[in-house]
Formats: sequence, C-alpha cells, structure tokens
Amino acid sequence: MLGIAADGALILYFLFALFPVVWMVILSLKPANELFSTYFSFTPTLDSYRTVLGAGQDEGVPFVRFFLNSLVVSLGAVGLSLVIGLPAAYAAARWRFRGSENLMFTLLSFRFAPELTVIIPLFVLYQQLGLFDTYVGMIWVLQLVTLPLIVWIMRSYFADLSPELEQAALLDGYTRKQAFFRVALPLVKPGIAAVSLLAFIFAWNNFVFPLILTSSEAQTVTVGALSFLGGDRPKYNLTAAAALVSVIPPLILALTIQRYLVRGLSFGAVKS
Repeated sequence: MLGIAADGALILYFLFALFPVVWMVILSLKPANELFSTYFSFTPTLDSYRTVLGAGQDEGVPFVRFFLNSLVVSLGAVGLSLVIGLPAAYAAARWRFRGSENLMFTLLSFRFAPELTVIIPLFVLYQQLGLFDTYVGMIWVLQLVTLPLIVWIMRSYFADLSPELEQAALLDGYTRKQAFFRVALPLVKPGIAAVSLLAFIFAWNNFVFPLILTSSEAQTVTVGALSFLGGDRPKYNLTAAAALVSVIPPLILALTIQRYLVRGLSFGAVKS
C-alpha cells in the first residue's frame, strides 16, 4: 500500500510540474478569439506557429531571424569556450600550485556573479568598441557564462584520468600537446558532450545580456519572444508558440548526444 501511495504521489507531482508546459501548448493552439477563455474546449489551430515562423499574418516581429541569431551566438560561445576551456581544465587538473584553488574559485565566481553587476560597464564598453548589437559582441559576452562552467566540470573529468596514460604516451615519443589531443581528449568525449549541452542551454536561455547589449540585428529568441507582448493587446498565443519553438534546438541536441550524456553526467561529476 505504501508503494502504491508513493507512486500516486509521484504521478500527481509529475502532472503538477508538467501542467505549465501543457498550458503553453494549449495556449499556442488557441485561436485569437478564444485566447482569454479558460475552457479546455476549443478548436485547435496552427495559425500562431505559422505567424511566428513567418508564414502567416505579418506581426512585425522577425522571430525566425532571432532564432537563427540564437543559434549563431550560442554555438559560437560554446565553441569558443571549448577551445579555451578544455586546455585550461586539463592544466588545472594536472598542475597544482600555490593559489591554484583560489584562481579556480575566482573563475567560478564569474558564473555566480549577478549579470546586472557588470551589465552597465559592458554596455558602455560595447558602445565605445562598436560591439553593441553584433554577433561578435554576443559571442564574447556569452562565453563569460559558459567558460567557467566548462572549466570547472571538465577539470573533474581530466582529474579522473590516470596520469600514467599520458606518461606512457610521453615515453613513446609524444609531446605534451600530442598526449593531450590523442590520449586525454578522446577519453573524456562523454564529458565534453555533457558539458557542451549544459553550456549551450545556459547560453541559449540567457536573457539579460541580449536584452541590454542588442537591439535588433543580434537579438535572440529569449528577448524576441517577448516582442509579441507589446502593443495594446498582448498576443499570448504567439508568445507561447515562440517559446515552444525556441525549445527545439536544446531538445534536439540532447536527443542527439543522449548516449554520451548519461555517461558524461555520471563520470567524473563528483570529484572536486
């Protein structure tokens, strides 16, 4: 009886947690004339998705461009962070020196620090350097979000590798660089897949930086979806459709690397 009650409680909690998503789907399928009805009985329509994707009535919001902008800046930020972060994580795992832990904690503090504390100086600098509302500017600022995450998590993966593997490669004539690329990196592929997905999600979902540091050309979906709420009558159905469309890339990426993700999240994740 106790097991049945526990299962029932878990199912109820699952339904409770899933209800906001279900409500978003319902809202995105509602026609405009039934938008403010709370009844579940309505005639579903895909007009909201057609409008969001540019195939329906013009709402003056280029959401498809915002969607592509998010792909470019998120992938760019993750790629840049991997190029910088993987060697940094390897070095942090293999070489310890006085103050190394303080240095790592300082790097991690960039991830913990509220974005609002640095947004004004960044805004001024971006205006002066010509980086405001550009892809380069957004990629550079989003890697401040993704780089600390990659370095901290990947350090644990590299620390779990036995140093004897690289020492054997060095005895075989490999350089330290070759040992890193040919021995260490292939062994942590599951970790790279897992941390890349997490970093992509953080970059994709970021709201404050695109809100302040872009206006139109490099604006992302997190800010662009709210454009449907402007005007005299907010279009909640379009906002819901835009939000659901914006979930597609992280979902596809998670399904694509699923076999690496499960192993990656468990391998090396508890080692400090």
